[in-house]
Amino acid sequence: MTEPTRPTGDHPPAPDEPAPDAPRAEPVHYKELWVEGDDGRVRPVERGTSAGSGPDGSPGGPPAPRPRARWYEVRTLDDFVAAADALGAGLSAQTVHGHLPVHHGRHPLAHVEHVGMDWLLVVTPTVAFSEQDRQVSTGSFCLLVGPEVVVTVEKGAAGVHDRMREHLTGPSHGRSTGAQHVAGEALFSLVATATDVELALGDAVAEVEKIVFEPRRHSDPVLPIYDLKREITEARRALLPITAELPELVPGSARSHITFDKRLMDRLVSTVERIDRHLDAHDDLLSDMLSVHLSQVSVRQNEDMRKISAWAAILVFPTIVGGIYGMNFDHMPELHWTLGYPLALGVMAVGCFVLYRVFKKAGWM
Repeated sequence: MTEPTRPTGDHPPAPDEPAPDAPRAEPVHYKELWVEGDDGRVRPVERGTSAGSGPDGSPGGPPAPRPRARWYEVRTLDDFVAAADALGAGLSAQTVHGHLPVHHGRHPLAHVEHVGMDWLLVVTPTVAFSEQDRQVSTGSFCLLVGPEVVVTVEKGAAGVHDRMREHLTGPSHGRSTGAQHVAGEALFSLVATATDVELALGDAVAEVEKIVFEPRRHSDPVLPIYDLKREITEARRALLPITAELPELVPGSARSHITFDKRLMDRLVSTVERIDRHLDAHDDLLSDMLSVHLSQVSVRQNEDMRKISAWAAILVFPTIVGGIYGMNFDHMPELHWTLGYPLALGVMAVGCFVLYRVFKKAGWM
């Protein structure tokens, strides 16, 4: 379950390792350990094997070339802080936990901190979308970059680590190597997962749009529209702070030796801004759909009122005829004329039919 922070055995210490008489660092409790080779790819290191041991994993084998970077994927925030302490980053637990949600409903805060001249801490929120219930969930991702070392921890269902492994284990197409390469792929994977959320929300908006304009719908689309607007707001609230923190990683604005390629940072910032514009467009489309739905409801209510008014007018005619005719008790035709009563009913029926045809032609029926 543990991996020494530095190679052990008879190998000479690396330049960034403490002197032999320095206190031995505590082991790093990690979930996975990956090393980057000369080809830019990262490869997993078996447990119990040093990152600088022989190619066959045996300490006695010929030593492999020193890896350009080691990537520790840890399980919990406590392990993240412990790893930072073991690697000599001098990172306090308050620094990490202070930017993460303590109470339910609070979002992680995007934060970039330069720890000394050799370490960089990046804390950022993550977003994930569930297809089953159409819910956006937020998480957090912490990245610690040092000399030839990267430590990451992820909380939530965004899958940043999965995307990182997919990119890093493939062929390297970039110029950067070492810890900056691994950390750059971490930021790229973070933004890529946000892009997936935006696309999923766009598909959900399209499905709701079909419901709104369905000729014979059996469900009210107001609740799905409101739910999607709320989830879009959730995603935007988590993504917007990232655009304010990414420029701090550009060379010239950073206060440490850990910097990233300016083109990569510009690309990530533009991608996040594009995602926000798309989310804003989805939100506007939902607002338009809500307005259209309310207009449709108003039109249907007007149609119902016209039908009710037309039927009321039709029923008023025989009521008036019957009321006036029934007040005549001395000269009622049916008292002395056999056809008097049927004639009165016929007049009522003809009047109702004429009114019905008039309202039907006017579009009220």
